[in-house]
Amino acid sequence: MTATYAPLVIRENPTATWLVTAGPIFRRWMVNTLRESWGVFAALLQPIVWILLFGQVFESVGDIPGFGAANYITFLAPGVLMMTVLYSGVWAGTGYIEDIDNGVMNQLLTAPISRSAVVAGQLAVQLTIGLVQSALVLLIGFAGGARYPGGAIGIALALLAATLLAAIFCAGSVALALISRSQIALIGMSQLIILPLTFLSSGMMSPALMPGWVQSISKFNPVTWAVDIGRTALAGTADAASVAAHLGYLTALAALAFAWALSAFRTYQRTQ
Repeated sequence: MTATYAPLVIRENPTATWLVTAGPIFRRWMVNTLRESWGVFAALLQPIVWILLFGQVFESVGDIPGFGAANYITFLAPGVLMMTVLYSGVWAGTGYIEDIDNGVMNQLLTAPISRSAVVAGQLAVQLTIGLVQSALVLLIGFAGGARYPGGAIGIALALLAATLLAAIFCAGSVALALISRSQIALIGMSQLIILPLTFLSSGMMSPALMPGWVQSISKFNPVTWAVDIGRTALAGTADAASVAAHLGYLTALAALAFAWALSAFRTYQRTQ
């Protein structure tokens, strides 16, 4: 069954502003996303399954002395939060491959519009979805027994970290999609990236209980940076210097990933 895509409506005006360009791109991607009802359902169901599944399987881990959390659900919620936006983000590029196959990309290449606005419009949709998923994770975690002494500020910092992490992998996925131009290749590369990042992070396990070599690697893992921000912020124990440093690292990576996506876009354009 062939999916129906919302038409791309852009004012072909050389003086069109960046926001005027990004607006229609955002609307189109959002409409396309909402039309895929099963995809939306799966995206919202995923964090529920993770909280319930991992929360039950590893519940007794929270009883280990020195684990560092009141209960495992409280510890797990920030990890699931970051894993959810990570897994959603790496699929962002699939839409670009569909646009290449459907000829929509050629419209974008010939229109007098900002290339950065094209990438940003789609990125904004993915980040919006990520925020909805993030809020759902925190609500489910709370219902399951997690508590967030950090209050509104802690929640805001956790959501900011999740948004930056999502931006990194959304933009990276777009770049890989424009380079590979193949759904199979993109899926394979995505799995190769996200699985090590997930299991070599502090998302599901306290670093104190990890082997030494895993601890060393996890310190340089952006997923760990985001998880540590979310976990300490939600617990109300965040160190300002550490949070600022990790937010800086995530912001720098997001900027680099966005620049890579733009470079891949221009490279694709030159080959057409």
